[in-house]
Amino acid sequence: MKISKEARDVLLKVAKEKRIYVEGNFLKLLEADEGDSEFQKYLDKCKEKDVTTRRKRLEITKKVQEQNKELESAAKENIRVNKQLEKALAEANTSLNDAKTAKKIAESAKSDMESALEETRLAKEEADILRIKAEQAKEIAETDLSILQKKTQTELMGNIVKVALWVIMGVGVITTGLYVFVLLYGHDSKIIESTWSNLFGILLTNSFSIIGTIMGVKHATATQRNKN
Repeated sequence: MKISKEARDVLLKVAKEKRIYVEGNFLKLLEADEGDSEFQKYLDKCKEKDVTTRRKRLEITKKVQEQNKELESAAKENIRVNKQLEKALAEANTSLNDAKTAKKIAESAKSDMESALEETRLAKEEADILRIKAEQAKEIAETDLSILQKKTQTELMGNIVKVALWVIMGVGVITTGLYVFVLLYGHDSKIIESTWSNLFGILLTNSFSIIGTIMGVKHATATQRNKN
């Protein structure tokens, strides 16, 4: 069916400005004049939109049907659940006395459990106190041991230094005595003097070497102990 130019222009204007297109069975009756490509494009677009709209409506209808089926199933399930609830309530009323008895037993068990927990807590506190005392005793013992080791080490080093110094002093005194003896009795003193000087230099060098070695060992031991 062909329509007038005025109706054609109105349809195109509405589609352009309002984005409203013809749809449904009325669209099947419309035809475009020969050579009127603009109106023909309009009709093609209307048909595409009509097909899309019908498809959406069909999908919506299917969804509504599916939802109705789900609602029916849910209603049946509710009926079944209600029956089960009624049965459970009847059984619950029947076993009410048994429930009261079970409640008393549960309360008694709860009281026993609370007593056991309290005993456990007290035992834990006592164990913590004993652990703290043991740690304190361990720290005191370690401190005493460290002090004893330092004292023993200091005494040992002092003894070594004293012995070394006494030996050095003894050798020096003896050598000096020999040197004086030679001078008094008129022997050749140049060789003795040179020997005395060299020996005294060696003694001084060895004494400082011994003291330096002991101090170095003491320092290294203290550094290693601090690292540990």
